[in-house]
Amino acid sequence: MDLLKGFADNYKTISIVGMAKNSGKTTALNFFIEEAMDEGLTIGVTSTGRDGETTDLVTQTEKPRVYLYTGTLVSLPTKLYEMADAGLEILEMTNYRTPLGPILLCKVVESGNVQIAGPANTKDHKELCEKMLNLGAKLILIDGAIDRKSIAAPETSDGVILATGAVLSRSLKKVVEETAHIVGLYGLPEVAEKALRELIGASSPKSIVLIDEKEAELVARALDLKTGLTASRVLDDEITEDTRFVYLPGALTSGVIEDIYPDKFKQVVFLLKDPTKIFIQSQHWQQLRKKGFKVKVLENIKILAITVNPTAPSGYAFGHEEFSAAMKGALPDLPIIDVRS
Repeated sequence: MDLLKGFADNYKTISIVGMAKNSGKTTALNFFIEEAMDEGLTIGVTSTGRDGETTDLVTQTEKPRVYLYTGTLVSLPTKLYEMADAGLEILEMTNYRTPLGPILLCKVVESGNVQIAGPANTKDHKELCEKMLNLGAKLILIDGAIDRKSIAAPETSDGVILATGAVLSRSLKKVVEETAHIVGLYGLPEVAEKALRELIGASSPKSIVLIDEKEAELVARALDLKTGLTASRVLDDEITEDTRFVYLPGALTSGVIEDIYPDKFKQVVFLLKDPTKIFIQSQHWQQLRKKGFKVKVLENIKILAITVNPTAPSGYAFGHEEFSAAMKGALPDLPIIDVRS
């Protein structure tokens, strides 16, 4: 398929993010690890938590194991090193700490199963990825094992492979709609105006900021409110006829905007750090958009491909060809990969 070689030309770190547990994320990871071997591409594999165990630690359902090939770079803590089936050469014992011991940076010298783990802290994770790249990895695959929303954040990786599947719903139509909704959110337009970005940057990073246009100039007003969760009525009062933008430093939920007079949606644009801050269901989102609701982000998320898992752990399944065709119809510009076929 040669997807990874194409990705490696433009991206150095790629997160594999699941729409939900049991959406096929680990199967997708194994798919791309095997493709890297077939393409002769040296990769690094790490995780935001822990993956590769045979049973999901939360749901107690059976999970596929993570199989790594000779030459792959991998991170894992000391306690999981002892449990690996693969032969591992320790390249560095890092200072990154986990409940399972310090993180080891290893090279696979004999192919086999490995339980992978890495630092949960974004800064440490970026440093670890840089270490892998300096040791010869051409591309880093990051497994989003703990928080599938935050691992998609743009500061975590250069791009995202989104894993979706039948586990989301018994309705194929709803699975496709929910997946397309997330892809749409992740691709929201970025704030292009330099002056606007500078105004936001100069404001308190934890404050809601209203930006008014007065005499053709933008003027920022930071509110004492630290979050929009209980501020809906206050926001409605503070949005005047001069207000053009509302920057929310935290989450955008239905409650944040429920008391804002709908006509005000047509005059203002809501600004967010990135799309992972949005927690609004697809149906409500579409209703808001019809009312003129607009959102931009300081940095969006690049979706590189969609993997589809037509089988749910509870036993029902979609047809392979039907599921892939429906997803391709909704998202024609993205590669759609059936990880079970």
